[in-house]
Amino acid sequence: MNGRRKSDRRVVPRKPPNKGSGAPGSAEEAEGRRRAKGNPSQSTSHRTQGRARLREALGRIRQAAERSRKERFTTLWHHVYDVDRLRQAYYGVNRKGASGVDRVTWAQYGEDLEANLADLSERLRRGAYRAKPVERAYIPKRDGRQRPIGKPTLEDKIVQRAFVEVVGTVYEADFLGFSYGFRPGRGQHDALDAVTVGITKRKVNWVLEADIRGFFEAIDHEWLLRFLQHRIADPRVLRQVRRWLRAGVVEGTEWKAQTEGTPQGGSASPLLGNIYLHYVFDLWAHRWRRRKARGEVIIVRYADDFVVGFQYREDAECFLAELTERLRAFALELHADKTRLIRFGRFAAQNRRERGEGKPDTFDFLGLTHICGSDRRGRFIIRRVTQRSRARNKLAEVKATLRRRMHDPVPEVGRWLHAVLKGHYGYYGVPRNYHALSRFREQVTRLWLSTLRRRSQRVRLTWERMDRLATRWLPRPEITHPYPDQRLRVTT
Repeated sequence: MNGRRKSDRRVVPRKPPNKGSGAPGSAEEAEGRRRAKGNPSQSTSHRTQGRARLREALGRIRQAAERSRKERFTTLWHHVYDVDRLRQAYYGVNRKGASGVDRVTWAQYGEDLEANLADLSERLRRGAYRAKPVERAYIPKRDGRQRPIGKPTLEDKIVQRAFVEVVGTVYEADFLGFSYGFRPGRGQHDALDAVTVGITKRKVNWVLEADIRGFFEAIDHEWLLRFLQHRIADPRVLRQVRRWLRAGVVEGTEWKAQTEGTPQGGSASPLLGNIYLHYVFDLWAHRWRRRKARGEVIIVRYADDFVVGFQYREDAECFLAELTERLRAFALELHADKTRLIRFGRFAAQNRRERGEGKPDTFDFLGLTHICGSDRRGRFIIRRVTQRSRARNKLAEVKATLRRRMHDPVPEVGRWLHAVLKGHYGYYGVPRNYHALSRFREQVTRLWLSTLRRRSQRVRLTWERMDRLATRWLPRPEITHPYPDQRLRVTT
């Protein structure tokens, strides 16, 4: 009896013998059995291709990865070249993204989408797909240097997105809780809140802020492939990763081999970087915290930026020394200008005041400057304000764009500035940062006023009229994020 208060059906069919009745050796007749009333009428598996089937496949991979942390996956590649998954990856690619060396755009590829995806799937299945070189460009950094970025071809973007969805499901079961960079359901503000709550609630007196110099350009290929083999035993997956790493880059018309680093610009690079640091930093730091630390230690990592809080200075100095040696063994090094050990925490202000050292130092993490402070009741809090260099660079970009669009209609420029401010508030709108947001809006208003006055010598734009324009087009500052402990209370 399967259904609630339901019995099997009363009438059952008869099953005839499979040989003639009465013939020598005929099989014995059997009585058939009808379906029980409580049984489902259809199979639970999906007979048609679609997103539900793709989610079920990823669910099975996730369950297997969580069931055994030492299990190696031998058959993953067929999930990557599945046509439905490739189609889903195609629609997930930025439609306005730059094309690669083949100059195929998203719209051009979609003109005959099904045929193109079928051909791509077949080439991936046969092992005939070859990754094309990444077109390299450079963007200026804040310190005056150039940051290399890559522009993969559209097909590489599609395959990489499918690869990340499948392989990333395996490693989501392995990644530790203090890793926040480029993971589903986790973002920069989750890492920022974890730092704030960790320092506020735990016994933290020293903070190590660190950054790995040129991390994505310094990843060792052989070490990366070794790390992948801890979980991936499908030779087709490993072969495709090796092809991406060795595809090289194109600068202008010249092709250059790439002996180290990951192909930036696609979605595979962040995942491969996370896997590399998972074995190089995360597992080592977690083991060091449990076995060698005398006091409490908190760790928060977002990509190659991380913050470590310590209760005792001796632990911090020992950790920093051993970390330097650990990274050197895997062809990495800390950025000297961005790595500091400072006194920071609940008792930092009192200790520095007793020593006559002035206010506690501050540290920057993911665009926000963290400052020791106190609320109206005198309780310790961490104030987070917009990092000055980030605000200064953004204002420089706004100024350059305003000069370029000097003679555009005011409503068009106003709508663009409205979007700029909304985006700024969306990231930097954290509690206790209202004054920095107000200053940013004021500076944008002044830049717009200066640009409008330069349109003509006859223009006499007064501040009263400018206030009306600002009220019409420039939104007021708003706090868009909750307090850190409120967000973590919901997500953990």
